[in-house]
Amino acid sequence: MTAKARTAQPSLRTTVRDPRHGGRSSLLWTLYLHAPLSRQELVRRTGLGATTVSAVIGELIAEGVVTEEAESHRLRPAAGHRYVIGVEVADARVRVGLFDLALTQRAGAVHPLPSGPSPEHGAETAVRHILTFLDAVSEEAGIPHGHILGVGIGVSATGWDAVPLERMLRTGTALPLHIDNGAEALGRAEMWFGAGRGVQHGVVALIGSGVSASVITHGSPYRGATDSAGEWGHTTVQAGGRRCRCGARGCLEAYVGAEAVLERYRQARRGRVTPGADDESAFAALLAAADTSSAAQRVLEEAAVYLGAGIANLVNLFNPQRIILGGWAGLMFGARMLPRIRETVAAQALRRPYAQTDIGLCGLGPHAVALGAAALPVRHFLTEGAHRPARRPATSPQGAPTRPPPARRPPGALTRAAPTARTPVP
Repeated sequence: MTAKARTAQPSLRTTVRDPRHGGRSSLLWTLYLHAPLSRQELVRRTGLGATTVSAVIGELIAEGVVTEEAESHRLRPAAGHRYVIGVEVADARVRVGLFDLALTQRAGAVHPLPSGPSPEHGAETAVRHILTFLDAVSEEAGIPHGHILGVGIGVSATGWDAVPLERMLRTGTALPLHIDNGAEALGRAEMWFGAGRGVQHGVVALIGSGVSASVITHGSPYRGATDSAGEWGHTTVQAGGRRCRCGARGCLEAYVGAEAVLERYRQARRGRVTPGADDESAFAALLAAADTSSAAQRVLEEAAVYLGAGIANLVNLFNPQRIILGGWAGLMFGARMLPRIRETVAAQALRRPYAQTDIGLCGLGPHAVALGAAALPVRHFLTEGAHRPARRPATSPQGAPTRPPPARRPPGALTRAAPTARTPVP
């Protein structure tokens, strides 16, 4: 997968007090988003002085972080200077990719993630696959771990409750870890490289067995007071309605999540199971059956109406420029039902904000969450001015850190990296 196109993003000028550090970060962000650029263009875009730009760029070229075109003398980040790994942990799979700094995938692996007897079992299985694949993709690409800046991990729709994911992974790797939810990773990928390029206010929806969203405002994700914003799937669309797997009734996820839609189809067929080895193949079979089956068509029509109502709520609440549907089920469902979804949104949303909102599908396909996760260590690298990450603490003979484990987080929380930038970044 190659992500080439980049467009204007929100202001990325850092406000750190060390001007040298801030200059490196500002220049790197500007090059990353707009390269190739000349020194004069960097002066104009960053507001830094010509002397500072010349000195810092000289350092970055000497360190191999930035390359200069021989004839035009235009500059760009060196894609092969370092590498990053992106991981998607979804309800049905673990996907791992190794990327260069241009976020071009150099190696990848994917493995089904069967449901286990408990969330803890699922987490243990996922961790085992992730650790195996970290070594596998590095070996496949011929990249030693010392050239890898870090591992970004996007986790979505797993049903895990307060799983200490970082601590579990730390038993098998010393690479820096950056953990986020899958919707935010998807949103980052689409805003940097996909259907959200150039959008300042948008929503990127992740629809699989679960349903969530990344809300973008002024070019940056809105996370809420406790970092848990975006649980769109657990907004109520039918008071006292169907039971959701979260325990509440009437959640949007209980009507449009793939697991719920397949269960509705099974009920419509009086218990007959939809063909397919997993939810994805079963969902594809349901979509194909709609050409000849009135039961399948009714189930999809109902899901489209509820999804349209849920999107109308987003339009009315956030007044976005664009709403982007992604996730494996969102892409499959949207490819067939998008006109019906838009029709419902038009009927339910306020007229003026709806007229300013585009509704479409994600542009990066099924690899987008892993790509967005890989952008996490890239973001950290650029924000920190391309300095190498600090050394990790010493480990025990079993590979676990000698420091005490982190405190348990509230139910539903995952261990994730704290934000590193003081100003909005994608």
